[in-house]
Amino acid sequence: MDYLKLADLLLPNVKETPEYYRTLYPKRNLKPNAMITRYAPSPTGFQHLGGVFAALISERLAHQSEGIFYLRVEDTDKKREVVGAIEDSTNTLRDFGINFDEGVIDSNNEKGAYGPYKQSDRINIYHAFVKSLIKKGLAYPCFCTEEDLDKTRTIQQELKINTGYHGKWAVHRNSTMDEINSELTKGTPYVIRLRAPEASGKRVVCNDLIKGTISMPENDQDIVILKTNGIPTYHFAHAIDDYLMGTTHVIRGEEWLSSLPIHLQLFEMLGFTPPHYAHIPTIMKMDGASKRKLSKRKDPEISMNFYKSEGYPFVSVAEYLVNLINSDFQEWRDTHVNIPCTSFNITLENMSKSGALFDILKLNDISKNVIATMNAATVYELYLNWAKDYDVKMSNLLIENEEYAKKIFNIERENDKPRKDFVKWLDVKEHIEYFFDDLYKDSLTKGYNFPDHIPMDEVRSVLSSYIGVYDYSHDNDTWFATLKELALNLGYAKNAKTYKKNPELFKGQLSDVATIVRVALSNKTQTQDLHEVMQAMGEKRVIERLSQDFK
Repeated sequence: MDYLKLADLLLPNVKETPEYYRTLYPKRNLKPNAMITRYAPSPTGFQHLGGVFAALISERLAHQSEGIFYLRVEDTDKKREVVGAIEDSTNTLRDFGINFDEGVIDSNNEKGAYGPYKQSDRINIYHAFVKSLIKKGLAYPCFCTEEDLDKTRTIQQELKINTGYHGKWAVHRNSTMDEINSELTKGTPYVIRLRAPEASGKRVVCNDLIKGTISMPENDQDIVILKTNGIPTYHFAHAIDDYLMGTTHVIRGEEWLSSLPIHLQLFEMLGFTPPHYAHIPTIMKMDGASKRKLSKRKDPEISMNFYKSEGYPFVSVAEYLVNLINSDFQEWRDTHVNIPCTSFNITLENMSKSGALFDILKLNDISKNVIATMNAATVYELYLNWAKDYDVKMSNLLIENEEYAKKIFNIERENDKPRKDFVKWLDVKEHIEYFFDDLYKDSLTKGYNFPDHIPMDEVRSVLSSYIGVYDYSHDNDTWFATLKELALNLGYAKNAKTYKKNPELFKGQLSDVATIVRVALSNKTQTQDLHEVMQAMGEKRVIERLSQDFK
């Protein structure tokens, strides 16, 4: 077989050689141990937790080693491409603080010197490498139809042998030039297949950076590397891209482990040094007493839109994912309270080999702590941004009352131990809506929440008396002393112990008076610190609410 002639026959318009592209994409000038990593989603759907988890690991490893992290879009499957999926990928990475140095910015733009970063724009590059393989006798045309392949598969299944296009079943593997010319003359569609080594029982050994040494049977399938439409398959395209873009470490889900023999074989036959591989165990979830994989069908938390719609701050989710990556993160966090989680150096060696366990309660705890460390202006900005998309009425209130809202968010925020009311932005409204007059009045139409054991006549009497002693200028200690003195004068016990000892001597206890004031101001029996609430509301609003005719 004249393989040079065959290559020119199949790809006559391909003039560039692999050497041309090697020169076009030289090795990056980085420090010796710098990692070059990538995130390479297919735009066939929207981002999910596993993808962002892998992207975060890849980004952290690159940047903590002073390397490069890039975003490549593997869009060769145009039939399944979803409109908006590329922007969803780029926006999600940015939202969660996963910053890439090179790659696709959106559907029409990219940055970096090693592009194009969309596989659909790199077809000429792939063709050059396919032609080179054909010239070396390492690839050939296959004219089998889908029906042919289905028939072969049926026979193989009946014989209970390994299915696929291999060995004697690879019927076009040794076609002559005359046979090939005959099919081309008839216009028979064809694919280009890799000529895999003959089955030898050899095993592929790889040192996975998470799982350790892995041994798997060598690939004996003549895989398709170029489809009938001239588009490369994922396996082939990713090998070319990782080589030319200088990828040193590939971080991906363990579902790709079965493809590892193919990928290593491709690198070897192309004459490339393969990158280091790290296969991330699948994130698990408790289901009763047993563990299972997170499911797109059963578990909404697998979608990144879940975290956006629920209002988890992106930094909270990122911090939780870092916690899943390395279990010693929490120990680090305890001694680095106000330092961003991106300052923590992750290590693949410390990752669980069996799969991290997703725990929404742990995420909630982390998110509470993260929000508690934010100042009022940050809480206002992030909550407003969320509300613009998910609660327009609330966002309008925030915009119209910006300074008031910031005072509200500052309540108990400057304490040594800030209050931890908010797990996510979806929770905020129920904790602050009473501050806004229209929402407060709406709550009153549904009934009052004064203590059941206090008659309404007594409620009105307490409020009237309190207005007489209320002074906006009082600090917290003076305010409480005034409230306590009033309660005692009105016949309330100073504490629960005193009241329980002789309940017949008192109308109630000090806490009942505080609750009456609290409910009058908020229609809630539990709120943030009452003195700070009143200071945020302002004197005029406090007196107006206390002076209402509660019937």
